[in-house]
Amino acid sequence: MIDVNKFESMQIGLASPNKIRSWSYGEVKKPETINYRTLKPEKDGLFDERIFGPTKDWSCACGKYKGIRYRGIVCDRCGVEVTSAKVRRERMGHIELAAPVSHIWYFKGIPSRMGLVLDISPRALEEVIYFAAYIVIDAGDTDLEDKQLLTEAEYREKKAKFGNRFEAKMGAEAVKELLEQVDIDKEVHDLKEELKTATGQKRTRAIRRLDILDAFKNSGNKPSWMVMDCIPVIPPDLRPMVQLDGGRFATSDLNDLYRRVINRNNRLKRLLDLNAPRIIVQNEKRMLQEAVDALIDNGRRGRPVVGPGNRPLKSLSHMLKGKQGRFRQNLLGKRVDYSGRSVIDVSPKLKFYQCGVPRPMALELFKPFVMHELVKRGLASNIKNAKRKIDREDDDIWDILEDVIKERPVLLNRAPTLHRLGIQAFEPVLVPGKSIRLHPLACEAYNADFDGDQMAIHVPLSDEAVAESRLLMLAAHHILAPKDGKPIVTPSQDIVLGNYWLTQAERGREGEGMIFDSPAEAAIAYANGDIHYHTRIGLAADSMPEKPWPKGYEHGIFVTTYGKLVFNQIFPKDFFYINDPTQENLTHPVDERYFLQPGEDIHEKLDNMKLGKAFKKGFLSDSIAQIYKDYKVQRTSDFLDDLKELGYTVCTTSGLTIGVEDIPTITDKDDIVAEARKKVDVVSKQYRRGLITDEERHDRVISIWNNCKDIVQNEIAQIHAPRNPITIMADSGARGNISNFTQLAGMRGLMAAPNGGMMEIPVTSNFREGLSVLEMFMSTHGARKGMTDTALKTANSGYLTRRLVDVAQDVIIREEDCGTDRGLTVHAITEGDEMIEPLFDRLVGRYTSKSVYDPETHEVICPADVLMDEDMAHKIVDAGVTEVTIRSVFTCNTQHGVCKKCYGMNLATGDDVEVGEAVGTVAAQSIGEPGTQLTMRNFHNGGVAGAADITQGLPRVQELFEARNPKGRATISEVTGEITSIEEDPAEHTRQITVKGQTDTRTYDVPYTASVAVAEGDHVVRGDKLTLGSIDPKELIRVRDALTTEKYILSEIQKAYRMQGVEIADKHVEVMARQMLQKVRILDPGETDILPGELMDIGEFKARNREVIISGGIPATAQSVILGITKAALETNSFLSAASFQETTRVLTDASIRGKNDPLLGLKENVIIGKIIPAGTGMPVYREMEPKVDVPEDEKKKSVYSIADIEKKLAAADAEKDKGSAD
Repeated sequence: MIDVNKFESMQIGLASPNKIRSWSYGEVKKPETINYRTLKPEKDGLFDERIFGPTKDWSCACGKYKGIRYRGIVCDRCGVEVTSAKVRRERMGHIELAAPVSHIWYFKGIPSRMGLVLDISPRALEEVIYFAAYIVIDAGDTDLEDKQLLTEAEYREKKAKFGNRFEAKMGAEAVKELLEQVDIDKEVHDLKEELKTATGQKRTRAIRRLDILDAFKNSGNKPSWMVMDCIPVIPPDLRPMVQLDGGRFATSDLNDLYRRVINRNNRLKRLLDLNAPRIIVQNEKRMLQEAVDALIDNGRRGRPVVGPGNRPLKSLSHMLKGKQGRFRQNLLGKRVDYSGRSVIDVSPKLKFYQCGVPRPMALELFKPFVMHELVKRGLASNIKNAKRKIDREDDDIWDILEDVIKERPVLLNRAPTLHRLGIQAFEPVLVPGKSIRLHPLACEAYNADFDGDQMAIHVPLSDEAVAESRLLMLAAHHILAPKDGKPIVTPSQDIVLGNYWLTQAERGREGEGMIFDSPAEAAIAYANGDIHYHTRIGLAADSMPEKPWPKGYEHGIFVTTYGKLVFNQIFPKDFFYINDPTQENLTHPVDERYFLQPGEDIHEKLDNMKLGKAFKKGFLSDSIAQIYKDYKVQRTSDFLDDLKELGYTVCTTSGLTIGVEDIPTITDKDDIVAEARKKVDVVSKQYRRGLITDEERHDRVISIWNNCKDIVQNEIAQIHAPRNPITIMADSGARGNISNFTQLAGMRGLMAAPNGGMMEIPVTSNFREGLSVLEMFMSTHGARKGMTDTALKTANSGYLTRRLVDVAQDVIIREEDCGTDRGLTVHAITEGDEMIEPLFDRLVGRYTSKSVYDPETHEVICPADVLMDEDMAHKIVDAGVTEVTIRSVFTCNTQHGVCKKCYGMNLATGDDVEVGEAVGTVAAQSIGEPGTQLTMRNFHNGGVAGAADITQGLPRVQELFEARNPKGRATISEVTGEITSIEEDPAEHTRQITVKGQTDTRTYDVPYTASVAVAEGDHVVRGDKLTLGSIDPKELIRVRDALTTEKYILSEIQKAYRMQGVEIADKHVEVMARQMLQKVRILDPGETDILPGELMDIGEFKARNREVIISGGIPATAQSVILGITKAALETNSFLSAASFQETTRVLTDASIRGKNDPLLGLKENVIIGKIIPAGTGMPVYREMEPKVDVPEDEKKKSVYSIADIEKKLAAADAEKDKGSAD
């Protein structure tokens, strides 16, 4: 076998008949498979051992030679080589055809490749190949034309008239002869001449023909190879035949299809030997052609060949296509051993980097390691004994299992794996029972809950895999989400509730105003019942000398609650004391107003002071982010465990509970509802009198009931007491919100109807009162619709993610700095008065491209080429700067990827991104994963095209990424200038907007219903909207340039996501948008050898032009084009990646004619051929490394490496090497 890691690229091409014969180990002459009596393969049949190799390892068919010592001997009795039975998976055979047969991919594909080469229409070609018409091959001196079609009658007539002065044939052999006559060089020259003058349809056809002929010319493939003289037979173990229980056989469909080909081929041979009448021979040849078509692509032409039960047979093409095909099922989705799956369960006792593995599961997963250890320790004499011990579950194996798992992390995965945090590494801990135990804080990343979810567990085997699991995948490292850099490990439910309750303050609790010298003293008072968690107390600041205090107050006494004091003890000792749930307090000492002034009475101070706020869910998340920023991974991991422990403990001891009496009631609900009913009656009356339409009536009724619900909701919000457990749960962010309480205590309101609208009859009851039968029935509609919507949304969002991954999978950080001098100018994204994305969010984690100056003092706030962290971004925004030029993926010059500077910070770590990071895949996951949170609804405004008829949610995201014509499309100006007039044309139902530019004036007709976005006298720039709506990016790129289009896509995607409350960093969208704009279409080839109309990579286009300019020629001109993500993924330079995405046969047909070479730069193509991926530790930079670290035992537990550490070591080693060579 070839070592996959040794080769650099992979080429595909057409196989010549001689090539097919050279692959073959023998000709298959008979359609038989195996002898049903002896179960031995038949001689010369489809499973013949002489051709394909022995069925038993190291044994010939007759048994004369048995054993590995006869390796390579061919048995003189049965003719079978003695070798491994594995060769039956790789040895091919062939079938010699009695008549040439056309390959259906090249004749039937769109466009028909044979048709283009011969300049014949596909229909005419079909008639010839399937023996319905003759084609003139050589017209001789007659009045016939070459390639003219003749019916049977016409042929006889011409034959009678001209005799042998012309030659006409039918079938694939005629096509083959014509293909052999094609002079490619001459045709290419003629077509290039024709292109100089041709226009319209003729020009298009000429370009398409030139494209295909050029491909043949450059690839070295011969057109006649599209017609086959012999067919390869794939190895028998790839089309197996197995015996079922009842003595019957199950066989691969391919065997049936091969059998039909062999049968027809043999019959044709016989007929030819017998000199049968021409009509019978032609019929047999046609049948052979159809049999080969069915073998290659069943159902592509005519009705598919069916097997038992009218099921179409799976042909060779079907083996490659689709989700169950070779590419997606076997090459990209491999199964692994050493894995298991089980239901998950929560275990609050675990540390953040641990997971619980059931004992029997761990024993099975780590079996080989336990066996090795048993033998090594002398507890078992050999492997077999060790295995027996494990199967018996002897007592001494459990201690060994404990030792074995200490150093070996396991991977946990929960499907669907929507982003990279769906697979994380944990250190296993043995637990009783049969369920996998998960840390409660790890749930968020997996989107897991404990209502029956299952997870899969995998064991990394090699040392490298173990090292990567520990260094890169350990759950403790995944504290920030890659999509926005915010903590994904957020406490929820009980933990939030406990910490909120702990940090509440109450007036007049026992021991209020007591002053303590140290936290220990306060703890004793609490233990004795003198104070409560909610008691406001005084504390000496110097009892915690490591903490930063306000200047001059280091020895003062400040006011806090005992609960807050306990909460602060889980923070690092030198972190600020947190007394207020504000961002300010996370970065600055306690506010001075909490300190007692000399001589001030604490009781008096407490009476005048407002009660401090308790710490809600959002604040806990902010503090995790701050701790991560200041102390990095290890300390944050400990902090999270302490936070969890504290939350659970306090939540349990607080005795918070919920009862029916906690649900408040409001007295005037009935009056509010009665008032609404009156309004509805008025509206109905108006409708009956014909004053309003049915649609208006419906909308008004809906609006009345929604207002009614809002009034009830506001009343409930006002009566909620702060001590009410339900209020505490909602206010802390632990569970529920105000609308849940409205349903509990107020009214449920309107329900969704199955057709997507709203039902007019509201549910006026609430859950405390109980619903009536009708109300219950109406509620079920809404519930069902919710479930179906979610299911549809998940499928749509998953498909979007798949397309995104496919288009960006080869975007990898390839170098430190691409040296570009261009940048992207960013400012806050707004929609009207609403802020969509503030400037601050767009600056954090990016490099500046130019220096940023203070608008007032003109001093440099931030020099060029600096990575902006949050502090710097705050500084820039606070100075009043409104726009900044940053390094961007859009303007990066790196080929096949991005450089570190243009990408900026890796949001998942908060540090510079590393070379080798697969940023394309991360971007695709970051955009796709929140897809399920977006709505599926398109908001329509009564079917009127206008401002409000704009697609939102997931459909809008798909519309942008697929570059489709948007719904509610805006008209844009093609010139820069002034609006001179806006006139209405009542007859045509249009408005005319005239824009006067410097050189020309344009008039645009817009529909009456469109909302005009400009007024007379306004100044507009090319690409500005004249009417409200969405701009079509294809139009924008035509009118403006690629960068403007990229900026537009970026801001629109951000609007779609942020409107739904989902935050995604700009850089992810930039990576995607850049992939959509990687191609240019050639307008004029100049003196290059590119074809007009060809799509080409920008990089390659520039390189070709550079060569021509250097040699003094005329460069080509091209226009930027935008491709939707599906199209962009199919247009990639890697045919393996494209074929495994969609339209497999079309991609492979095209690639083989062009003799395409796959440079194996992306991730997918490397996975397909089994090569290590060129990202992360698979980069050549890291591949040469040998793991060698000597760390003392106690250090091992502390140290957590990052790739940055390894890079530093590499750099040091390189410097050493350079020094050595200099010496």
